[in-house]
Amino acid sequence: PFAFTGNRFEFRAVGSGQSVAGPLVTMNTMLADSLNWVADSLESQVAKGADIDSAILKTLKELIDKHGAVVFGGNGYSAEWHKMAVEERGLRNLKTAADALPVLKEPDVQELFDKLGVLSPVELASRFEIYAEQYILAIEVEAKLVVSMAKTGIYPAAVKYLSDISSTLSSLKSNGVELGNERLVQIAALLSSMTEKSGKLSKALTQHDFATVEEHMQFCAKTIRPLMDEVRHFADALEGEISDELWPYPTYQEMLFIK
Repeated sequence: PFAFTGNRFEFRAVGSGQSVAGPLVTMNTMLADSLNWVADSLESQVAKGADIDSAILKTLKELIDKHGAVVFGGNGYSAEWHKMAVEERGLRNLKTAADALPVLKEPDVQELFDKLGVLSPVELASRFEIYAEQYILAIEVEAKLVVSMAKTGIYPAAVKYLSDISSTLSSLKSNGVELGNERLVQIAALLSSMTEKSGKLSKALTQHDFATVEEHMQFCAKTIRPLMDEVRHFADALEGEISDELWPYPTYQEMLFIK
Protein backbone atom coordinates (compact mmCIF):
# COMPACT_ATOMS: atom_id res chain seq x y z
CA PRO A 1 0.00 0.00 0.00
CA PHE A 2 1.01 3.59 -0.68
CA ALA A 3 -0.78 5.81 1.81
CA PHE A 4 -1.06 9.53 2.43
CA THR A 5 -0.75 10.06 6.19
CA GLY A 6 -1.59 13.74 6.61
CA ASN A 7 1.69 15.36 5.66
CA ARG A 8 3.46 12.72 3.60
CA PHE A 9 3.08 9.66 1.43
CA GLU A 10 4.59 6.40 2.63
CA PHE A 11 5.08 2.87 1.39
CA ARG A 12 3.75 0.23 3.77
CA ALA A 13 4.56 -3.44 4.27
CA VAL A 14 7.16 -3.74 1.53
CA GLY A 15 8.11 -7.39 1.09
CA SER A 16 11.61 -8.57 2.01
CA GLY A 17 12.33 -9.37 -1.63
CA GLN A 18 10.92 -6.11 -2.94
CA SER A 19 12.33 -2.62 -3.42
CA VAL A 20 10.63 0.77 -3.61
CA ALA A 21 13.27 2.03 -6.06
CA GLY A 22 11.25 1.22 -9.18
CA PRO A 23 8.03 2.85 -7.96
CA LEU A 24 10.02 5.87 -6.77
CA VAL A 25 11.57 6.30 -10.23
CA THR A 26 8.07 6.28 -11.72
CA MET A 27 6.67 8.70 -9.15
CA ASN A 28 9.57 11.13 -9.50
CA THR A 29 9.20 11.01 -13.28
CA MET A 30 5.50 11.83 -12.99
CA LEU A 31 6.25 14.60 -10.50
CA ALA A 32 8.93 16.12 -12.74
CA ASP A 33 6.57 16.12 -15.71
CA SER A 34 3.83 17.75 -13.62
CA LEU A 35 6.19 20.44 -12.30
CA ASN A 36 7.32 21.13 -15.86
CA TRP A 37 3.69 21.59 -16.89
CA VAL A 38 2.98 23.91 -13.94
CA ALA A 39 6.08 26.00 -14.64
CA ASP A 40 5.26 26.27 -18.36
CA SER A 41 1.68 27.30 -17.55
CA LEU A 42 2.73 29.99 -15.07
CA GLU A 43 5.50 31.36 -17.28
CA SER A 44 3.19 31.49 -20.29
CA GLN A 45 0.48 33.41 -18.42
CA VAL A 46 2.93 35.86 -16.83
CA ALA A 47 4.56 36.48 -20.22
CA LYS A 48 1.13 37.46 -21.53
CA GLY A 49 0.69 40.02 -18.77
CA ALA A 50 -1.15 38.09 -16.05
CA ASP A 51 -0.11 38.65 -12.45
CA ILE A 52 1.38 35.65 -10.64
CA ASP A 53 -1.51 35.20 -8.18
CA SER A 54 -4.16 34.92 -10.88
CA ALA A 55 -1.87 32.69 -12.90
CA ILE A 56 -1.49 30.32 -9.92
CA LEU A 57 -5.24 30.19 -9.34
CA LYS A 58 -5.95 29.49 -13.01
CA THR A 59 -3.31 26.77 -13.12
CA LEU A 60 -4.63 25.11 -9.95
CA LYS A 61 -8.19 25.20 -11.30
CA GLU A 62 -7.06 23.53 -14.51
CA LEU A 63 -5.21 20.88 -12.52
CA ILE A 64 -8.29 20.09 -10.43
CA ASP A 65 -10.55 20.05 -13.50
CA LYS A 66 -8.27 17.59 -15.27
CA HIS A 67 -7.16 15.38 -12.39
CA GLY A 68 -9.60 15.93 -9.53
CA ALA A 69 -10.92 12.39 -9.95
CA VAL A 70 -7.86 11.02 -8.17
CA VAL A 71 -8.46 13.14 -5.05
CA PHE A 72 -10.16 11.11 -2.33
CA GLY A 73 -10.18 11.64 1.43
CA GLY A 74 -12.04 8.54 2.57
CA ASN A 75 -11.07 4.92 3.17
CA GLY A 76 -8.85 3.95 0.27
CA TYR A 77 -9.03 0.28 1.25
CA SER A 78 -12.82 0.03 1.03
CA ALA A 79 -14.70 -1.85 -1.67
CA GLU A 80 -16.96 1.19 -2.06
CA TRP A 81 -14.01 3.37 -3.09
CA HIS A 82 -12.78 0.80 -5.60
CA LYS A 83 -16.22 0.68 -7.16
CA MET A 84 -16.56 4.47 -7.16
CA ALA A 85 -13.09 4.94 -8.65
CA VAL A 86 -13.89 2.77 -11.64
CA GLU A 87 -17.60 3.34 -12.24
CA GLU A 88 -18.00 7.01 -11.27
CA ARG A 89 -14.54 8.52 -11.71
CA GLY A 90 -13.29 6.48 -14.65
CA LEU A 91 -10.01 5.49 -12.97
CA ARG A 92 -8.13 2.30 -13.76
CA ASN A 93 -8.01 -0.40 -11.09
CA LEU A 94 -5.11 -2.69 -11.92
CA LYS A 95 -5.36 -5.32 -9.22
CA THR A 96 -2.45 -7.60 -10.09
CA ALA A 97 1.06 -7.33 -11.46
CA ALA A 98 -0.22 -9.15 -14.53
CA ASP A 99 -2.59 -6.23 -15.13
CA ALA A 100 -0.12 -3.48 -14.24
CA LEU A 101 3.13 -4.49 -15.95
CA PRO A 102 1.85 -4.20 -19.57
CA VAL A 103 1.32 -0.48 -18.89
CA LEU A 104 5.08 -0.11 -19.38
CA LYS A 105 4.51 -0.83 -23.07
CA GLU A 106 1.83 1.82 -23.61
CA PRO A 107 2.88 4.66 -25.96
CA ASP A 108 2.02 7.54 -23.61
CA VAL A 109 4.00 5.94 -20.78
CA GLN A 110 7.01 5.38 -23.02
CA GLU A 111 6.77 8.96 -24.27
CA LEU A 112 6.75 10.30 -20.69
CA PHE A 113 9.89 8.43 -19.65
CA ASP A 114 11.65 9.15 -22.92
CA LYS A 115 11.05 12.92 -23.09
CA LEU A 116 12.44 13.37 -19.58
CA GLY A 117 15.49 11.26 -20.36
CA VAL A 118 14.72 8.67 -17.69
CA LEU A 119 14.24 5.51 -19.76
CA SER A 120 14.02 4.93 -23.51
CA PRO A 121 11.21 2.81 -25.02
CA VAL A 122 13.71 -0.04 -25.48
CA GLU A 123 14.76 0.19 -21.83
CA LEU A 124 11.13 0.17 -20.69
CA ALA A 125 10.39 -2.84 -22.88
CA SER A 126 13.36 -4.70 -21.44
CA ARG A 127 12.17 -3.95 -17.92
CA PHE A 128 8.74 -5.26 -18.79
CA GLU A 129 10.25 -8.53 -19.99
CA ILE A 130 12.40 -8.85 -16.85
CA TYR A 131 9.58 -8.01 -14.43
CA ALA A 132 7.20 -10.36 -16.26
CA GLU A 133 9.72 -13.20 -16.14
CA GLN A 134 10.32 -12.61 -12.42
CA TYR A 135 6.57 -12.57 -11.73
CA ILE A 136 5.90 -15.79 -13.62
CA LEU A 137 8.89 -17.56 -12.08
CA ALA A 138 7.97 -16.50 -8.53
CA ILE A 139 4.35 -17.65 -8.89
CA GLU A 140 5.29 -20.99 -10.42
CA VAL A 141 8.02 -21.73 -7.86
CA GLU A 142 5.67 -20.89 -5.00
CA ALA A 143 2.88 -22.97 -6.55
CA LYS A 144 5.17 -25.99 -6.89
CA LEU A 145 6.14 -25.57 -3.25
CA VAL A 146 2.46 -25.47 -2.24
CA VAL A 147 1.86 -28.74 -4.09
CA SER A 148 4.92 -30.32 -2.49
CA MET A 149 3.92 -29.23 1.02
CA ALA A 150 0.40 -30.54 0.53
CA LYS A 151 1.50 -33.91 -0.88
CA THR A 152 4.60 -34.74 1.13
CA GLY A 153 3.92 -32.96 4.41
CA ILE A 154 0.28 -32.29 5.19
CA TYR A 155 -1.27 -35.33 3.49
CA PRO A 156 0.85 -37.94 5.33
CA ALA A 157 0.32 -36.14 8.66
CA ALA A 158 -3.44 -36.01 8.14
CA VAL A 159 -3.64 -39.67 7.13
CA LYS A 160 -1.59 -40.68 10.17
CA TYR A 161 -3.85 -38.62 12.43
CA LEU A 162 -6.97 -40.14 10.87
CA SER A 163 -5.52 -43.60 11.41
CA ASP A 164 -4.74 -42.82 15.04
CA ILE A 165 -8.23 -41.42 15.68
CA SER A 166 -9.88 -44.36 13.93
CA SER A 167 -7.92 -46.87 16.00
CA THR A 168 -8.71 -44.99 19.20
CA LEU A 169 -12.43 -44.77 18.42
CA SER A 170 -12.55 -48.47 17.56
CA SER A 171 -10.80 -49.34 20.81
CA LEU A 172 -13.15 -47.16 22.83
CA LYS A 173 -16.19 -48.60 21.08
CA SER A 174 -15.09 -52.15 21.92
CA ASN A 175 -15.00 -51.04 25.54
CA GLY A 176 -18.48 -49.58 25.41
CA VAL A 177 -17.54 -45.92 24.89
CA GLU A 178 -19.22 -44.15 21.96
CA LEU A 179 -17.69 -40.79 20.93
CA GLY A 180 -19.02 -40.58 17.39
CA ASN A 181 -16.99 -40.10 14.21
CA GLU A 182 -18.01 -36.58 13.24
CA ARG A 183 -14.51 -35.17 13.68
CA LEU A 184 -13.07 -38.08 11.71
CA VAL A 185 -15.45 -37.35 8.84
CA GLN A 186 -14.71 -33.61 8.98
CA ILE A 187 -10.93 -34.08 8.77
CA ALA A 188 -11.32 -36.62 5.96
CA ALA A 189 -13.47 -34.15 4.01
CA LEU A 190 -10.91 -31.37 4.44
CA LEU A 191 -8.11 -33.69 3.36
CA SER A 192 -10.05 -34.83 0.32
CA SER A 193 -10.74 -31.23 -0.72
CA MET A 194 -7.10 -30.20 -0.26
CA THR A 195 -5.94 -33.19 -2.30
CA GLU A 196 -8.39 -32.34 -5.08
CA LYS A 197 -7.27 -28.69 -5.24
CA SER A 198 -3.56 -29.54 -5.09
CA GLY A 199 -4.11 -31.99 -7.95
CA LYS A 200 -5.72 -29.25 -10.04
CA LEU A 201 -2.87 -26.91 -9.18
CA SER A 202 -0.29 -29.52 -10.15
CA LYS A 203 -2.05 -30.07 -13.48
CA ALA A 204 -2.29 -26.34 -14.15
CA LEU A 205 1.47 -26.01 -13.70
CA THR A 206 2.04 -28.34 -16.66
CA GLN A 207 0.52 -25.84 -19.10
CA HIS A 208 3.10 -24.01 -21.20
CA ASP A 209 1.29 -23.23 -24.47
CA PHE A 210 1.05 -19.46 -24.11
CA ALA A 211 1.10 -17.18 -27.13
CA THR A 212 2.44 -14.15 -25.26
CA VAL A 213 4.08 -13.23 -21.98
CA GLU A 214 0.96 -11.26 -21.05
CA GLU A 215 -1.17 -14.39 -21.51
CA HIS A 216 1.20 -16.37 -19.30
CA MET A 217 1.05 -13.72 -16.57
CA GLN A 218 -2.74 -13.62 -16.68
CA PHE A 219 -2.82 -17.41 -16.34
CA CYS A 220 -0.63 -17.15 -13.25
CA ALA A 221 -2.81 -14.40 -11.79
CA LYS A 222 -6.25 -15.75 -12.69
CA THR A 223 -5.70 -19.52 -12.47
CA ILE A 224 -2.56 -20.45 -10.51
CA ARG A 225 -2.96 -17.92 -7.69
CA PRO A 226 -6.64 -18.78 -6.94
CA LEU A 227 -5.80 -22.49 -6.87
CA MET A 228 -2.95 -21.78 -4.44
CA ASP A 229 -5.38 -19.88 -2.23
CA GLU A 230 -7.83 -22.78 -2.30
CA VAL A 231 -5.16 -25.30 -1.30
CA ARG A 232 -4.08 -22.99 1.49
CA HIS A 233 -7.66 -22.61 2.72
CA PHE A 234 -8.01 -26.35 3.34
CA ALA A 235 -4.44 -26.65 4.65
CA ASP A 236 -5.14 -23.90 7.19
CA ALA A 237 -8.32 -25.70 8.25
CA LEU A 238 -6.40 -28.96 8.69
CA GLU A 239 -3.78 -27.16 10.77
CA GLY A 240 -6.50 -26.40 13.30
CA GLU A 241 -7.57 -30.05 13.46
CA ILE A 242 -4.40 -32.14 13.38
CA SER A 243 -2.31 -32.84 16.46
CA ASP A 244 0.68 -30.54 16.97
CA GLU A 245 2.88 -33.61 17.32
CA LEU A 246 2.07 -34.67 13.77
CA TRP A 247 1.80 -31.31 12.01
CA PRO A 248 4.96 -31.08 9.84
CA TYR A 249 5.36 -27.28 9.68
CA PRO A 250 5.47 -24.38 12.15
CA THR A 251 1.94 -23.34 13.04
CA TYR A 252 0.65 -19.76 13.13
CA GLN A 253 0.51 -20.02 16.92
CA GLU A 254 4.16 -21.03 17.09
CA MET A 255 5.29 -18.33 14.67
CA LEU A 256 3.29 -15.50 16.20
CA PHE A 257 2.95 -16.20 19.91
CA ILE A 258 5.51 -18.72 21.12
CA LYS A 259 8.97 -17.29 21.76
